Amino acid sequence: MKTNKTEATTMTKTPTHVAYHVANRDGKKAIWTRIGSAWAHADGDGFNIQLVANPVDGKVTLRTRTEKEEE
Repeated sequence: MKTNKTEATTMTKTPTHVAYHVANRDGKKAIWTRIGSAWAHADGDGFNIQLVANPVDGKVTLRTRTEKEEE
């Protein structure tokens, strides 16, 4: 598989976003499960997303990565 320069550069840096599956529960606190990471493209027009799990309902929430999150 051929990789372009932008993709190779973004995949080696720290992710800019974290991917979560959010399970809402009736009347209870939602459960957030980290399922992957995302890297912003250098041109700011997209993301490369790497998931380690795919939610059954197909919903993924992307949030900006914070300093306190570990890799």
